[in-house]
Amino acid sequence: MRLALLSDIHANHLALEAVLHAVRADRIDMLLVAGDLVGYYYSPGEVLGLLRPWHKHMVRGNHEDMLGAARRNPEVLSRIETRYGSGLRVALANLPASQIEELIGMPACLPLEFEGYRVLLCHGAPWDTNQYVYPDAGEDLMARCAVPGFDAVVMGHTHYPMVRTINGVMLVNPGSVGQPRDRRPGAAWAILDTVARSAVLRQEAYDASALVADARKRDPAIPYLHEVLERN
Repeated sequence: MRLALLSDIHANHLALEAVLHAVRADRIDMLLVAGDLVGYYYSPGEVLGLLRPWHKHMVRGNHEDMLGAARRNPEVLSRIETRYGSGLRVALANLPASQIEELIGMPACLPLEFEGYRVLLCHGAPWDTNQYVYPDAGEDLMARCAVPGFDAVVMGHTHYPMVRTINGVMLVNPGSVGQPRDRRPGAAWAILDTVARSAVLRQEAYDASALVADARKRDPAIPYLHEVLERN
C-alpha cells in the first residue's frame, strides 16, 4: 500500500487542498494523519470537510488536547490565545459539538497493520503527545522511538520533516502541512510505501497570501503566525 502521511495541518485549508490534490494525482490508498488538525489558523471546518471523504486513520495532537482544555475552561483559552493566536477560539466558535468531541476523542497513538507491515501512528513521541523528536535528536531518544514490533513509527509535532531508520524501524515525520518551520514555504507531507518499505518526503507549493493577510488581521500581536508561512 501507498500511504499519505499528513501532520500539523493547523486549520490551514489552502495548504491541505494542495496536498490532497497531489495525493489524488499519486493514487494514494489511504491517509494517515498525525494530529494537530486545528490551532494557529482559522479554517477548521474546511479542513475537516476536505478530509471527510478520504479513507484515513487519525490521532490527536497537542492542539486537540488544548482544544479540550480550552472548552472546559475559558481562562485556559485566553492563555492559549496569547501564545498561539486565535485559532482554537475560532474552532470552538464554529465547529459543532460533535466535531469537537470527535477531535478530542481521537487516540494519542494508534497501532496499524497493512498486509503484515506494522505502523505506529503518533503525534509526538510514542509515550508523550507533547514530546518533540527533532531530526537532530540524540541516538538514545531516537532509539526509544523505534518501538520494537513495528516496521515504521510516524510522528509529527516538530514541523520538521525526517526519515531515519533505527534498529530496523523507520521513523518518519512528514513535516507540517499547514505551518512549515524549516524555511521551505509550502505544504509538507510524505508517502510511505509498505511494499517497498520506503518513505519519500514531499512539498507542495500553494499561494498562502490570503492566509498571511488573515493572520495579520486576526492576530496582529503574534507576527510569527504570518511570518513563518513565507520565510525561507
